[in-house]
Amino acid sequence: MSMNREVKEKQVREINDTFLKNDTFYLLDYVKISVLKSMQLRKQLKENGCALKVIKNRLALRALKEDFPEELSQHFQGPTAIAYTSENPVILARLLKEFSAQNRILKVKAGMVEGKYLHEERFAEIANLTSRDDLVAKLGYLMAYPLMQFLRTWRAPMNSFGSMLSQLKSKK
Repeated sequence: MSMNREVKEKQVREINDTFLKNDTFYLLDYVKISVLKSMQLRKQLKENGCALKVIKNRLALRALKEDFPEELSQHFQGPTAIAYTSENPVILARLLKEFSAQNRILKVKAGMVEGKYLHEERFAEIANLTSRDDLVAKLGYLMAYPLMQFLRTWRAPMNSFGSMLSQLKSKK
């Protein structure tokens, strides 16, 4: 077995592990990006629990499992990078969208969001979603609001009764 083949098999295993461990990833058209911009993007992604890996298309196609959609394999053409996360797909999409808007050099080809195929046209929808933390906070507020209103309504007679007693005391 040649050394080149061993290296390629190792890379296929690494890419396969990336696909298995991360249920959200985006395939990026990795053309005309300078080393400096690439380092900036990697740093931003790393700070938010995401990562970026430049991949070889043939090796990535070998690493894809059979249960991945067939449409995904057609996007492995030209220079390709994979941005992935196992945590929050919305944050990753926002970071990629912001970086692309600032530098005009990055394009999302396709991806998988929580195990479901995502075409490039749908990427903007994901990037514009509210984060999970914000949604949980809104849900908590909506659940607590009726209870707060009930408490205020329940307290109102007691407050007015107390003020009435205070006024009676001041008159005597």
